[in-house]
Amino acid sequence: MKATKPAALQGRRIVITRPAEKARRLADRLRSLGAVPIEFPTVRIEPAESGPLDAALGALAHFDWIVFTSANGVEAVFARLAAAGKDARVFAARKVAAIGPVTAQALREKGVEPALVPGEYVAEAILDALGDVRGKRFLLPRADIAREALADGLRRSGAAVTEVAAYRTVGAGGPPPDLSGADAVTFTSSSTVRHFLASGAAVGRAKVVCIGPVTAATARELGLTVDAMATEYTEDGLIQALEGALST
Repeated sequence: MKATKPAALQGRRIVITRPAEKARRLADRLRSLGAVPIEFPTVRIEPAESGPLDAALGALAHFDWIVFTSANGVEAVFARLAAAGKDARVFAARKVAAIGPVTAQALREKGVEPALVPGEYVAEAILDALGDVRGKRFLLPRADIAREALADGLRRSGAAVTEVAAYRTVGAGGPPPDLSGADAVTFTSSSTVRHFLASGAAVGRAKVVCIGPVTAATARELGLTVDAMATEYTEDGLIQALEGALST
């Protein structure tokens, strides 16, 4: 990836809407590039009801594939495994897929090497990468409000799919900070867009920069003009997209 030029972000006020724990990390990176981050977490991640997830994890032998669509899902699953006194060894005889390098890295940090990481970091891409899934059994630990594209696609291709909520994405609450003079507002999920607008916040003249096509589509559907979208749907890609948007 092309190196980010610090001058492009120097003094720029950039709004970060992702959850607090991840907002801080991105803020530190932007600050190191000379930007002025404005942290406004619009969502937070909470555990889902544990019973259904615990039951699914107790029946892992039933599944051919476990597909993780986010690092949050990885954290939620391993929290429940730890509560049951289990670890990564439960996945030893199962095939594990990860959507995106961040999700894959989260799995590796837990001791699981994904068998499949599609080249494009969206749910639809995994369908082509999986090939023939007829008769295969899939477990999808996911957000309670996750898109149905992957599950529906798998079912249409003849797979048996079990979806279970591993975590919940909820509004962080609270009024927005002073966003006047903001140069850019970043969105890293559809939820961040929805809850940003639900808070009463407005982008004003700031550039709208999205991490990927799903988030960008939601922003457009809700009436925002998307000025830039990351070509690689990662934090690095988001920073590069910010550089491009704020260099013009």
